[in-house]
Order: sequence, then C-alpha cells, then structure tokens
Amino acid sequence: MDERLNPLFTPWKIGNCEIKNRIVLTSMGGTNLLGWMEKNHFDRMGARFIKEVADNNAGLILPGCQPVYNPMMGQWLYKNKKMYKDLAEWMPEFHKTGAKLFVQLTAGFGRSFTISPMMEMLYTNKALRTLSKPFMNFDKITAAPSPSPNRWSDKVPSREMTADEIRTMVEAFAKTAVLLKEAGVDGVEIHAVHEGYLLDQFTLKYVNKRTDEYGGSLENRYRFAADIVKAIKKACGDDFPVSLRYSIVSKTKDFRKGALPGEEYTEVGRDMEESEKAAKFLQEAGYDCLNCDNGTYDAWYWAHPPIYMPENCNLADAEHIKQYVDIPVICAGRLDVRAAADSVAAGKLDGAGFARQFLADRQWVTKLMEDREEDIRPCILCHNGCFNMCHYKGTANDQDLGDSLHLARCAVDAETMQWNKHRIDRTKTPKTVHIIGGGIGGMEAARVLKLRGHNPVIHEKSDTLGGTFIPASAESYKGKLRDLLAWYRRQMDKLEIEVHYNDEVKSADVFKGEKVIVATGAAPRLLKTVPGYEKMIEGCDFLNGAETGDTVAVIGGGLTGCEIAYELALKGKNVMIVEMKDDLISQKGVCLANSSYLREWFELHKVPVYLETKLKEVRDGSILCTGSDGKDFEAECDSVISCAGYVPAPVGGGKNVQYIGDCSKVGNLRTVIWSAYEAAMKI
Repeated sequence: MDERLNPLFTPWKIGNCEIKNRIVLTSMGGTNLLGWMEKNHFDRMGARFIKEVADNNAGLILPGCQPVYNPMMGQWLYKNKKMYKDLAEWMPEFHKTGAKLFVQLTAGFGRSFTISPMMEMLYTNKALRTLSKPFMNFDKITAAPSPSPNRWSDKVPSREMTADEIRTMVEAFAKTAVLLKEAGVDGVEIHAVHEGYLLDQFTLKYVNKRTDEYGGSLENRYRFAADIVKAIKKACGDDFPVSLRYSIVSKTKDFRKGALPGEEYTEVGRDMEESEKAAKFLQEAGYDCLNCDNGTYDAWYWAHPPIYMPENCNLADAEHIKQYVDIPVICAGRLDVRAAADSVAAGKLDGAGFARQFLADRQWVTKLMEDREEDIRPCILCHNGCFNMCHYKGTANDQDLGDSLHLARCAVDAETMQWNKHRIDRTKTPKTVHIIGGGIGGMEAARVLKLRGHNPVIHEKSDTLGGTFIPASAESYKGKLRDLLAWYRRQMDKLEIEVHYNDEVKSADVFKGEKVIVATGAAPRLLKTVPGYEKMIEGCDFLNGAETGDTVAVIGGGLTGCEIAYELALKGKNVMIVEMKDDLISQKGVCLANSSYLREWFELHKVPVYLETKLKEVRDGSILCTGSDGKDFEAECDSVISCAGYVPAPVGGGKNVQYIGDCSKVGNLRTVIWSAYEAAMKI
C-alpha cells in the first residue's frame, strides 16, 4: 500500500467507541438495515451490502437513514420490536469484521420530500387524497418548520409542524436509540442538520419563520436537533455515541437556487460565521462527532457532487470547522483518498467519508490496502443507478417507482443491491459466444460470460476497445469515465478474452448456429431536413477531436449537448445552446444534482440559452432559428455542433441473437451495462 495512505489506517474514537481505521461508509438511501420507504423490517439485502463493506476493511459503517416516523404507512420505527431482535442476532456476525456500526436516524424530509407526478395527482384530487391518507399522509410527510414550497412541486405545499409534533418526534428518537443500543449497535447518527432535510430546515432562516421556542435565535432554531441528542443521552447514557450529519454551509441563494463553487452570493441559509457558532452549540448539546459536507436540496450538487463539481469540494470547509470543536470531524463528498489521508496526517480531519464508491466496488478499500488500485472499479458520479431523481420545468420527479423504492443500486455494477436478479452463476454447458461490438456493453457481456465459464469472442470494427464511450469520456472533467474505460480494458486482458480488432461484422448470420450478442450501439440522429445540416459537426466528432471556431452554437440542450457546451465554455469558447423543449436536460433519469448544476452554471456564466426554439437553417457564419415567440432570428457563430440525439444501430441476422444497450434502445450507461449483464446471464 502507498505509504501516503497510512494515516487512514490508524485507530480513532467517537466518544468512547474506538474505530479501527478512518474509512467511513456514509449513509445512502437504499442501504438500510430496517427497510426503506416500506414496512419496517430487518432488511437482509441491506445487511448483505453492509457486511460486504465491513468484510472489506471499512472502519465505520453508516447504513441508509431510517425515518423515526416512516412516511409510507405512517409507522413509528420503535414499534416493530421483532426487527430489533433480528438485528441483535445479526450484530455478532457484523462485529467479527472489526468494524463499528452507527445507525442513522432522521426526522424526515419536510419540504424536501420527493414529490412525483403520481403524488401530485393523489394530493390535488380531494377524494384520492382521503383514500391515500392511511399509507401516504402528505400533510404529515411534508410538514416543515413554516409553510414553504416543496423542492420538487408547486402543487404539494408544506404546512407548519406543531410544537407537540416536534416533542413527540424527539421522544421517538430516544425510544429508537434505546432499542438500537440493546440490539448491540455501536452508536447512532442523527440526520440531520444537513442537506435541507427537516431538522436542517428548522435551523435555516429562509425556511424557518417561527416565533415560538423553535424559531428566531440560533439557540431556538437548533433546539430541535439539540433536544434529540439530549433525549438520547438521557435514555442511553453519556457513553452511547451520537454523531450528527452536518452541512457546514448551505451554499444556497434562495428556494431552488444553489450557489456554485467560487460564486459570489448572499447566503440565505447557514453561512460559515453561523456554522462556527452552531458547531460549538451542537457539541455542547451532546453530539460526539460531526459528519460533514455542504449544501441543501436547493443546492443539491454539494451533497451529491456530480462529475462537474471539483474534487474535495467540501474538504476545506470541514477542515475549517474542525478548529471550532473538540469532537471528531468526518468529511464526505467527492473526496480523494490521498487528500483525505494528508488531511488526517495534518490533524485537520478525523474520518474520511465515502459512499457511492462502495456501490461501484465494495472491495475497493481491500484493493487499496493490497496495492491493487488499478483493479478498483470506479464510481463515475453519474447517479444513474443510485439516485436518479430528476426534475425539469413543469415536471416533478419522474423517477420510476422501482428506482424510488430501490435506491443504492449502481450503473457500473449490475449486482449491487440486486443479487436476487443479477449474479454470477457458473454454467454447466460452456459455449462460444460472439459479441459484435467492443464498447462498454460488449466488454461487460464478455466479462460476465467469462466469469460464468463461457468463451466470449469480441469482434470490434476499430483498432481499440471502447466504442462511443471513448468520445463520451473525452471532456476534460471526465477523468472518472476514462478510469472506467481503463478498468474494462484491463478486465479484458486479465480474463484473457479473445478480441478481434478491425473486424467489422455486418450480419450475425456469419456465426451460424452459435450464440451472438449484438452491442453495436447507436448512430447520431442527423437533422437532414434542415438546410445546411451538412455544415454541422456531429457531437461525437467534436469529442473525437474536430476543431471549432471561437463562437459555437450547440443544437440540442439534452445532457450530451449541455455537457459539450460546458466543455466548450471551460475552454474559453463563446457558446450558445438551442433547445426545442422548455427546459435544458428535460429528460428522464438525470439526477437533479447533475442537471441543476449545469443549468445554474450556464445562468451564472451568462451562456445564451434559447428554449422552445427550432433550428431553421445553418448558414455560413450563422444559424437561423424560430424562437418561442414564433419569430425568426439569426445568431452569428463560427461552428455548429449537432446534439440531436441518437438512434439504435444494430446489425441484423441470426436466430440466436440478443441485442443489448443502445443498439436495442438508446439509454445511458446504466441501461447498457445492466442489459449486457442480463444477456450474459441468459446464455
């Protein structure tokens, strides 16, 4: 192991609880031990994930947050005694790993509760609202410190919580903590004065307008959080550790408006001056640790950093706040492992928090210790599998129900939290399987086939593996995607998979009687009805190195177009975006943390964005468009990049053929990898 990493593998304490190393699995919805958005129970799937992480040398494990009052079905977490007995029976096995377990408890979401179009329908229809109340009481679920707009929907407002409701919830935290302690759990973490969830909303002046003992002064606004730790310590004893998930600075300008890195703005939430005082206040109330990042749901890209956010985006603030408390400080959020080790060595940080990387590779800490970093499958910060809650103009979260109920899956690892449907079963009848296309889908299919005992053969028409993922990973900020491409290529070498380069297969018929997987991807949609379309540069051609002038029009404001426009702007080009829909990235499956960053970045940097606008003609030195008002206008530009989407490009033929990824239906990296895995399982 790199000696620079040694500080991460030293013991430390939270309260009287000694932890073997500084690696912390921070909490993610879906990795729950007691159920997620369903009837509370001891969750075997969550337990398996947590145990695998513990088996692979993490020091402190924080499962997914558990609402003390479950928004679905209206259950109090402390009332199901059987699941605590099940948990108690499991804890000795967990403790054999040497790791420690803190269960994260939350008061709920308040105005941040994720509203979907179906929920809007249930709420706005009086009859349906009454019928649905026993299992989804919106009045209770979305209650906040003060009446306020929901983050996701204008149709489901939040009412003010009563003081009695607050006190009842404080008691529920204490009752739940007692049961967890009795079950053998090492501590609890309170979620949260963090990310704009309900407890945080009480602390934030722009949300909390109360005039009672829970509003106004700092002491009043933080009273709810302080009362919780006091109640837990009274019920469980001072030796039972209680950590707090804590957003140091809100990075928020207004409802639904975040502040980008480096932006000058007026903070409406918690600024650093208040945070310095609040951290001391919370320590004095009884908290034993601060588990830190930044942001709110209004500035979601701080708590769930997409690939556009800078690495270690929260580290400097965590190091700063540590100077104001005597309790340990953990930092999370796109954290580089070596930067974390340096910070621990300097005494500026106590624990290093990682989340999504454990979804991509539960063995990554072990591989780090064994000097096998090149074998670590990287998280690419896409949110496609783990957290694809999206939002765009006029549409509340349109995440599929299956994704809402099953978070913490992973785009790059089809097995994560899906072992019941995705697993490596060795074959009893090995076959040669021909794979047409050596992109990510083709390589994933080959990898799984080989692990199952088959003989995959890749036929790749170019002289290298990667396909369209090569241009997709080309932008300057997409180093993590290039790491994933390198990982796949290494797997092909390690598994000694046969690859035929410069071998274009035009029909699956050539492999008569043999199994075939077609992974030929998609082709760009060309705007051939637009006069002058031949003057445009196709998006992939640009990413593969085609030159542009200084002023560039990007046609298409979906994710691909916006990412290309972002790259052009980073390179100092003058860029404009033309989009037919009424919002940028108006597409399913792109997490709001990702899309809001790009929308707000373009706004901050005054990138011209023409919505509800149609390209009419590409001219020499300009484009002609029809605007949202129905009038034509001309915009000068040196180059035009077409990002009008893609269409499946399969090869035909053959009776034993499976089509995977974009050649079947255009999607994203998750649909490519999962469909490749499933196809390889079927053979």
